[in-house]
Parts: sequence; C-alpha cells; structure tokens
Amino acid sequence: MNTANSLLGRLAFLAVALSSAVLLGWWLFFSAEKPDPNEKSNAKQRAGGFKDVARASGITFHMSFLPNEQGENFKINLYDHGCGVAVADIDGDGFEDLYFLNQLGANALYRNKGDGTFKDVTQAAGVGLGDRICVGATFADYDNDGHPDLYVTSTRGGNVLFKNLGNGKFRDVTKEAGVDLVAHCQTAVFFDYDNDGFLDLFVTCTAKWTTSFDRAAGYYPGLGDLLEVATSPREYNVLYRNNGNGTFSDVTVKAGLKGVGWGGDTSVFDFDEDGRIDLLVTNMFGRSLLYRNNGNGTFSDVTEQALGRTSWGAIGSKAFDYDNDGKLDLMIVDMHSDMWLPLHQQTDDTLLEYIRKHEKMRYERVSGPLVELDKRKVLHESKLADTFQIDYKRVIFGNTLFKNLGNGRFKEVADQAGVETFWPWGIATGDFNNDGFEDVFLPSGMGFPYFYWPNRLLMNQGKGTFAEQSAEQGLEPPLGGILQEKKIGDKPATRSSRCAAVADFRNVGRLDIVTNNFNDIPYYYQNQFPQKNYISFRLRGTKSNRDAIGAVARLRLGDKTMIRQVHAAGGYLSQSSRTLHFGLGDHAHVDRVEIHWPSGVRQVMNAPAINRLHSMVEPDQKN
Repeated sequence: MNTANSLLGRLAFLAVALSSAVLLGWWLFFSAEKPDPNEKSNAKQRAGGFKDVARASGITFHMSFLPNEQGENFKINLYDHGCGVAVADIDGDGFEDLYFLNQLGANALYRNKGDGTFKDVTQAAGVGLGDRICVGATFADYDNDGHPDLYVTSTRGGNVLFKNLGNGKFRDVTKEAGVDLVAHCQTAVFFDYDNDGFLDLFVTCTAKWTTSFDRAAGYYPGLGDLLEVATSPREYNVLYRNNGNGTFSDVTVKAGLKGVGWGGDTSVFDFDEDGRIDLLVTNMFGRSLLYRNNGNGTFSDVTEQALGRTSWGAIGSKAFDYDNDGKLDLMIVDMHSDMWLPLHQQTDDTLLEYIRKHEKMRYERVSGPLVELDKRKVLHESKLADTFQIDYKRVIFGNTLFKNLGNGRFKEVADQAGVETFWPWGIATGDFNNDGFEDVFLPSGMGFPYFYWPNRLLMNQGKGTFAEQSAEQGLEPPLGGILQEKKIGDKPATRSSRCAAVADFRNVGRLDIVTNNFNDIPYYYQNQFPQKNYISFRLRGTKSNRDAIGAVARLRLGDKTMIRQVHAAGGYLSQSSRTLHFGLGDHAHVDRVEIHWPSGVRQVMNAPAINRLHSMVEPDQKN
C-alpha cells in the first residue's frame, strides 16, 4: 500500500506517468468491472441498424500488437495507437476492397468478391510488409493511370509506395519515386494542393519516442513513461510535390507545412471555398492547426482567425456537412484530454461510474478527471501546462465541432450538438440510415489493461444535434462480447477499436462500417437499416486529378442543399470510400446535382435518377 501511495503521488505530479507497479494497480482497479455472462449471447440476438459479419464474410485478419510494448508489458507510447484500415476498388470491378495494417506480422489485402464476401489476396498482390511496424495507409492514383496505388506509413521501418500494376499485383517504387521517409509516421494523405492534375503527398510525423534497435525483437522499442514520450525530440510533417513523371520532390519548407511536431490526422477540404484545397492537422500534445492554401505553393496558419480555440491532444478529424446548410463543417475528437485518470482508492466501481455519468463533460484543465475527482491535484496543473506549453486561451479539452458560417469563419458548437465523448480515436461519417443527414461513428476505448469502453454511434437528429445509439443500432456490445477471446497473462482483456472506414461494400445503397481493432479481429458492421431512397456518385477527373480528390457535389432538393466531398484519407489511420453517397429519406426526386471539380470546371446534371450509382467524368468545358 505504501508503494501504491507513493506511486499515486508520482501519478498526480507527473500526470499518470505509468510504471509497472501502477499497471498492476490499474488492473486491480478495473478488473472489478464484471461483464454480463450473458452479454455474448445477448449480442447475437439483438436487433438494430448494423450486424457484425466479419468472419462470415471471410475476413480472418487479426491485428497483433507487440508483446514487449503492450499486454503484460504495457507501456504508454504510440504503439498503443494500433494501426489502420483503407478502402479502394483496387481492380476496377466496381466493388470496394479492404486493406488492414498490422504491427506484428503482415498486413492483409482483401478483394471484394461482390457477393458479400472477401478473399485474402495479400500474397499475390505483394503488399504484406511483414518486416516492419505499419501504421496507416492510403490508396490513390498518383500517376493517373487508372489504377489506385498504395502508400503505407511505418514507425521507423520506412514508408512504402506501391504502384498498382493493374494485374492484381503491386510493385515497390518508393526509392525511385523519392518518398522513402524513415520516421515515426502517422497519416498519409494525397491531395492536389497546386491544382496541376497530379496528386501530391502529405505525411504527418510525431517525435523520436523509440529507443535503439532491438535485433532480437526486430524493431525499435518505445519509451514507457508518458512524459518521456511527450517530451521526445519532435519530428515534422513532410509535403511531397508530384512532379508528374512518377517522382516527387520535398517542398515542405517552401510550403510552410513543417508544423510543430506530433502531427496525427488530417482533414483536406476547401474551408473558405476559394477553389484551393486547405489542410487541417491534429496535434497529439498540442492544438490542432488549420492551414490556408495561398495558391502560390505556400500555406498560412489561419487557425485563430477561422476556428479560434481547437481541441488539445486531438487524434481524429473529419470535414462534413452535419446540418445540411451546403457548407463543410469540421469535427475533431480529443483522445488525450481523457487520459488523466487517477488510481482511485475508493470503491472499485467509483471511477467507471464517474466516467459514465460525466462522459459529456468538457474539462477546463488538461488533467481533466484527475482534478475533478480530487481538487488537491489542481496544484499540479501548472506543471503540466509548463511541460506541454499549454496556452489555455487557444485550446479546448474535449471534442470540437466547428459549424461553417461561410466566408472562412466557423463557430464551435460541440456542446450544443452533443458530440462530446470519452476515449475517442477516430471519426467515420456517413448517412447510415439514409434520412438525409450524415451520422458519426467514433472508434473508442483503450483495451487491456483498461476497463471496457464502447464505440460510439452518433445518429444525426436533423436539427443540429446527435443522439448516441451504439446499443440501439446493434454495435454494442460487440458480437463476441466485451472481452477478447484470449486472456493476457491469465487476465481478461477488453476489446477496443482504433479506426474505422465507411463504404457501400455490397453496392446496395447502404453504408457499412469496418474497424481495425487493437490486438483483435476487425468488426465488419453490415448495414441493416430499412431501405430508404438514396443516390450516389463516383467521379473521375480529366483536367483534375483522376481520383477527383477535393471535388464537391451539391445536391438540390427544393430549397435544401446537401454537400459531399471526395475525401482523401482521413478520420485517423483510415480511408473511406471516395464514392459520394446521399441519403434521400422519402424524397422521390432530386432537382439537380452540381459537381465542382478541383480544376474549376462546374458540371450540372438535372433530375438524376435516384436509387442508383452514377459514374460521372469531368467534362472539358464548364457547363
């Protein structure tokens, strides 16, 4: 008990810099959460909008963590962030395929067979990369040859660019393309920042939080103390300009996108509608930054002018129109402000009950629940503020939702909208019930050795607010229960998701969700909502980049305007389908759709047929 007390003091003073003894305390505390023994069987019987069919569909992938970093040897470092999932139609058959990333072992590429099942084609495609710790991935046609290529980020193992050869195989062209970056990387995103018709590449990097190479383990072990990790020498983002000949040039410094370190996720969108794609970058130990594209190859930080205060310690971000006013809004989720939990010494259920009751609380301090549960800890807040160089006037400790007011200005409305949650990692959006409003899925939780925390499904109520319906719509509890199939060190291990992607995998007009889970099998949530009207569009650029990344479609329904953007990767270590999907509810007619291509071309289709997918090619001239 004396050891625990001394560690508790160190915990408060150093903001939960966990040691192995503290981990034991964590386990003793959180193991008191007893799962319902009937939870697994109840999960199989429940009804709702989604049904997990991962194994039935042929997805057998298992993301495996690093035993020396996690599990019984749990460390606080970025290895606990897991790795990603990406979606693309790799073979042009009209069905979206899946790529899962791994830490220990090979990644997995699954070809969509078009009948609701998938086939593992990793070995034939040559994209397994089992020799390094992979993090995120994105598909993009960087050479405009009609085949989606693949870029994979890694923790100090070297990033990789695979060229799609069009015959089911990929070839490593990293060095010849000039994008052979070795760093502690996170998100990679392709977008055409200079509107020359070729996709450029932006990569976020964090810091040097690993140690010397361990030959026996085959990788670089990570630091195990939170403050050591957070104060590691920073690494910086990289912007590669596409030269149009299969090669790239590093233009980071000239563009002004080096950043401040600890880059996490990105949102690529034209926030001020000036025809140039802008960039939002989240920061794991600081404030998120919005960069305005100046149109001359440079970017300017306009965070304070456009957004004001942004989430501190954010992970995922997503631009989408939550209120159907025809303008792209922005959501950012803050994982790290929820980290500061005390080793509580009251009854076993006290902390969990507190978190459940106060999930939607937005804290005034970075130490969050630590101070709320014990006001004596407020004295240590200044030490945390000094360590992380926090300017309270420029940050918010919690999720943020920025309503686009037009003219490059936003209003923060997360509290009013009801989108504050606990332990969120990423963001995936889509109109899951086809009622005309985009909903939000938040992969959440920490897994072993922490208590179970559910993924969150925020269903859009159509009036500027969201309702959490993860249980009602069949997502929670997981099909297999809240515990993984295998114990860790003879102790139950809770499940948790890290990222999610959205696509209509069956081409039936309903959006499914796929997650990559930490040290576990994925969830493939097949959409079971009642059929409602929809319309979708798949765009191909000619003057613009072939993938049409950055293109925007505006759908006119009487006096209503709905907007969707062709997204690059984003949401955190994830890439969703680039097909533009509009739920129409009971509307049986669409007046017109207007496509705004990155090249500046405007295309109009009057009265497009509903309940079908439209393939649209960029015209040579403006309509």
